Amino acid sequence: MRIRDRIEDLARQSTGERALRVAILDEIRRHVPFESFVWLTTDPDSSVGSLPLAGVPDLREVPTLIRLRYVTADFRWTGIGTPVVSTLVEATDGDLSQSRLWVEGLARHAISDVVTTVLRDQYGCWGFIDLWRVGGVFTRAECALLEDMAPILTNAVRRSLMSTFEGTSSPSPRLDGPAIVMLDDDLSLHTQTLQADAYLRALLPSEGHRAPVPAAVYNVAAQVLAREAGIDHNPAEARLPLNDRWLTVRAARTEPWMGAADTFIAVSIEIAAPGERTSIYTRVAGLSEREGEVLRHLVTGRDTRGAAAQMFVSEHTVQDHLKSIFAKTGVNSRKMLIARATGAA
Repeated sequence: MRIRDRIEDLARQSTGERALRVAILDEIRRHVPFESFVWLTTDPDSSVGSLPLAGVPDLREVPTLIRLRYVTADFRWTGIGTPVVSTLVEATDGDLSQSRLWVEGLARHAISDVVTTVLRDQYGCWGFIDLWRVGGVFTRAECALLEDMAPILTNAVRRSLMSTFEGTSSPSPRLDGPAIVMLDDDLSLHTQTLQADAYLRALLPSEGHRAPVPAAVYNVAAQVLAREAGIDHNPAEARLPLNDRWLTVRAARTEPWMGAADTFIAVSIEIAAPGERTSIYTRVAGLSEREGEVLRHLVTGRDTRGAAAQMFVSEHTVQDHLKSIFAKTGVNSRKMLIARATGAA
């Protein structure tokens, strides 16, 4: 079976986005050998990381590697256009010492090359895959294979997120106050609220005496540093699923207070507003611009006639768009559609 066919088969069989990514990496390794990897899904609007999957030599270095990935201008996933596959050796013209990512992060692990595959389509940027190699470089043939697979991988990852809108039997923790994390510029944890600890433990379960800080928090904080350095201007925010909810994680720089010189990066975690959730639901489902407009009218309470009047089309046209929306989302009623899009009970 060809690798393209195998990945499409995996996408049809998958029970979740994480399981799908693990299976895809196992398949890729058969054709493009690598020692370590980072597969980061991103918010399709901001291109900021949300759901990480990594196999790196030392997990304690994850905050450092994330920071370097964001503040290194060359080889950044947001700067890779067409083709959507690039290597670190190519980006540095064969001189890895030109790369801050390599000098400060990868060199100590004897990484000789990295190949990045950006997962992007007309609905946004859904993430990127970094494969690390020790000894040797990635060949043109290997890059061509990844380039050929990129559209299939992108579609598979995007579609796998549909299940996250269906709800689960495991409820998310409920907030009774602000969920805030304070990080230093090296992304080390300074302090956090009890509410943030509850959410972080749900996102990344850990032992009771350890403070969990999942990569979603590191990523939005690193985007603050990238914005300050003028490397990327996308907002420092990302949406990600947690059990029966979608969360929005945002970061911003604090201001000095009472003459103190220190500032921190404040990260907030909150339930995604209905509009934020509907926006990403529209992208995940692959709705057209007109279909997305119909959905937005429905979630704000308009019926077929009201939506048609706002869109200056016939009610029949709205019904046709609605049929297409049902087909793409796998639901068969307006009530269920609105519930999944907005998170309403």
